[in-house]
Order: sequence, then C-alpha cells, then structure tokens
Amino acid sequence: MHVLILGGTTEARRLAELLAPGQPATGQPAAGHPAGPRVTTSLAGRVSAPRMPPGEVRVGGFGGAEGLAAWLHEHAVDLLVDATHPFAGTITRNAAHAAATARVPLLALRRPGWRPVEGDVWHEAGSLAEAAALLPALGRRVFLTTGRTDLAVFAPLADPWFLVRSVDAPEGPLPPRTEVLLDRGPFTLDGERELLRRHRIDVLVTKDSGGAATAPKLTAAREAGLPVLVVRRPPVPEGVPVVAEPGQAARWVAAARARCTTRP
Repeated sequence: MHVLILGGTTEARRLAELLAPGQPATGQPAAGHPAGPRVTTSLAGRVSAPRMPPGEVRVGGFGGAEGLAAWLHEHAVDLLVDATHPFAGTITRNAAHAAATARVPLLALRRPGWRPVEGDVWHEAGSLAEAAALLPALGRRVFLTTGRTDLAVFAPLADPWFLVRSVDAPEGPLPPRTEVLLDRGPFTLDGERELLRRHRIDVLVTKDSGGAATAPKLTAAREAGLPVLVVRRPPVPEGVPVVAEPGQAARWVAAARARCTTRP
C-alpha cells in the first residue's frame, strides 16, 4: 500500500515516523517497511531547511488539483492524508478534489485549534484582511505571527509598529515600520514574556494554528493583559473525515490495510 502525506507540519512528520519507522528520508522510491506501507511525504518547499520525515520525500507543488490527481494515479497511491497547516486552504481544497477524481480515500489530520480561557482578551477575525482592518483600534506596537507569506495585507498600515516573527525571511511588501525576527519554535513562556516586555508589545496577532510549539505567546499575552487578534482557520472541505492526532491517522491507515488484506 502506498500512502501519500501532504506534510510540512509536526503532525505530518510524526505520522511518517509511525508509518515508516527507522527509514531514512529519501527522494527515491522505496519498497516500504516490512511491517508498514510505502510512505511518501510531500513538502511545499517554502521553508529553506525543513526537518525531513522518514520514508520517501518529494518537494514542490503538483500543479493544482488536476496535477495532484494525476500524481496519485501515476504513483499508485492508495491513501491520501492531508496533514498540511490548518491555514493551507488551497492545497486542502485541491486534495479533496484530487482524491475524489482519483477515487483515493482522503483523511485530514488537523491539530485542535486554540480556545480562550479565563483572562484572555481575544478578538476574532474571519480573514487576514478583516484582522488588518480591526488592528489599528487594538494597539500600536504589534507582535505579528501570521507567517511570512501573508504580510502584504498589513503593508498599508503605516502607523503601527510591527515585530514580525517567521522561520525564513518574509516575502512581499511589509508595513513601513517593521522589525523582522527570524526564529523557529518551540518557544518558551519565559522567552515570550521577555519578548513582549523588551519590544513593548501592546497587541498580538496570530492565526489559530493550534499546537503547543507557539502557544506560550498566548499565555504571555494573557498574563500581560494584552489583546489578542485571532484569525479563525478555514473549514476542512465537506465530507472529508478529520482526526486530531497522528496516532489516529496511523490507525486509519492500518484499518485500510487490514481491509485490503482480508478482501477475497
């Protein structure tokens, strides 16, 4: 059985580890682990030095939904797992379309979103554009953690000062008053407290990415009484089953393999 994981997240890498234990990362086709399926992880190639998962690895786009459907057919993929970032809306839509076209079962692996707790001062936005419109009323020194590819929408905001944190250098236009901090999580609570204090941050902007690696910023903002502008994540396409943990996805794959081996 051949499983294609649309990856780039911690959850995708963990799923590959569960399905292909002990296999080195390789760009070449492999026979698969004796006790598991053949596993290929696809990375978008937007991060310069990604952490490579075990099993086969391909880097780059597919050419839209039609290209992905063709790849599924050409490489005899039996199962497709969309374990991309919760805000990777385009590839998620393409995966749903391609899986339906190629008649390949599809599962979405999504880490749970964050939820406000007592003491949080959250403001929600349905999009980055809505967040940019709301931001000037919430603060003037902004900690912007929405990712390096989505900053152009904030570029017209000339008055606020922005601290932008990302793994690689940002792309596209930036707000005129911007300082860039290149860093990779996980981040500590003490580190986030110090960052907010040192830069005199008075508002945090983030996507509802979920997970523990970047959650300490929310705790630090709560302790400081700062407003947090949270961009809601887009929904998974209708009809696509969703699990929250890599172990659940691994069991889905195992169940599919068991059904194949018991067919007459």
